[in-house]
Amino acid sequence: MKKIISFLFAAALALPSFSAIQRPKLIVGLVVDQMRWDYLYYYYDQFQDGGLRRLVDEGFSFENTMINYVPTVTSIGHTCIYTGAVPALNGIAGNNFYENGVKMYCCGDSTVKSVGSNSREGKMSPRNLIATGIGDMLKIATDFQGKVFGVALKDRAAILPAGHAADAAYWWDQSAGHFITSSYYMNELPNWVKKTNKQLCVKPGTDVKTSPIGIVKTFQMAEATLLNEHLGEDGATDLLAISVSSTDAIGHTYGTRGKENYDTYMELDRQLAHFLRVLDDKVGRGNYLFFLTADHGASHNPNFLKDHKIPAGGLETWTSWKSMRDRLSNILDIAGDVIEAEDAGRIYLNHQLIEKNGKTIDEVKAAVIKELEKDENILYVVDYDKALTTSIPQPIRERIVNGYNKKRSGDLFYVPKAGFENVDKSADYKGTTHGQWNPYDSHIPFVLFGWNVKHGETSEPSYIVDIAPTICEMLHIQMPNSCVGNARYKTCNP
Repeated sequence: MKKIISFLFAAALALPSFSAIQRPKLIVGLVVDQMRWDYLYYYYDQFQDGGLRRLVDEGFSFENTMINYVPTVTSIGHTCIYTGAVPALNGIAGNNFYENGVKMYCCGDSTVKSVGSNSREGKMSPRNLIATGIGDMLKIATDFQGKVFGVALKDRAAILPAGHAADAAYWWDQSAGHFITSSYYMNELPNWVKKTNKQLCVKPGTDVKTSPIGIVKTFQMAEATLLNEHLGEDGATDLLAISVSSTDAIGHTYGTRGKENYDTYMELDRQLAHFLRVLDDKVGRGNYLFFLTADHGASHNPNFLKDHKIPAGGLETWTSWKSMRDRLSNILDIAGDVIEAEDAGRIYLNHQLIEKNGKTIDEVKAAVIKELEKDENILYVVDYDKALTTSIPQPIRERIVNGYNKKRSGDLFYVPKAGFENVDKSADYKGTTHGQWNPYDSHIPFVLFGWNVKHGETSEPSYIVDIAPTICEMLHIQMPNSCVGNARYKTCNP
């Protein structure tokens, strides 16, 4: 008997000691929609000590973090941050995309219903996402004891970061004037959400996204989630994924400079400073791991650039699209539009119409490419299926291939000249957009802060897909199932 007991004791000692793995109580991811990397420094002197400046002064910054796919748009960015996978593998090919000729919204799900309102705004879920994320891996690693929540004004910015196994994602329903969710997560809003909505609600129909008030409400909801769900209060690590959407809406409307953008980032700074104080108080300074990043950047307004003799302009493809379609009909002898849709540089051909008229997809692609390249402001038009053998610079080719999901990305992708986005050409246009491979759209902040993070920075190349594996390595959990990125922090801080 003594020999048996000794053997069992020795075997127990040989087993891995999971209790020895140290993890933070809470992970908080903050994605600031349309935040250019250089905003960290452009506004640095105006930031207060406890907000964004605190992250820069105390955190570890990956100064050379780039997006390694196109198009650079919201849904893809949020997805790639948390999955470590590019659109080719995670299935989120854009905010909107076509599959088998049917238009789809990235989070649209007709099988669920709104919870918290009677509108269609809640018919959303992560079911179009075909990869796992940080939250899913955290759930598995903690035997589903860790809690995972997503909060944002945009549905896609709350749902996609939270992942499949999340406890809930909450987003803003403009028609209701408060936060809602869907039956994918629950059948009724928790009482604390109902109470919070009474405090935060605005007149139904009010657009809070285009005002700094949207930033305030986002952080208020995030704080309410933190406190009422008791995140970071037990032995299992939790995740709170927050996205600030107003920065994107305001940037689109007013551009990257001026009072509106300044006021927006000052409000972001104030709200972040308050939220960090709450984390310090409720979770404990040094007990939470916080990261800041963005889903994409933005180009400067073309009129602003031209005023300073910098080449730029608006593509405004919609003004020339009809005439080009008419030319294609004549060239190909096809009655009807061979181009089904265009979205964020991706061109979808009408395969059914093409086949009905006895044409091949390749000859139609060749005709479309020839017509589009007549535009002096378009550098390349790439056949997705031939991207690897197309004579374009390797970094751009790689981004096109990474962004190409065969079932959802369409047939062609066009690359405009630097400084040219698909925006208004008028002299009084003051907004902006994003979507291109260029650094103004693809260079994003990535700052780690808090638990086990030393102050510092690196200019070593890193990518948006490196964020998820970096967080997972720090937690000693497996990276998401389609992750193609690499863990970076311990490499930079051996």
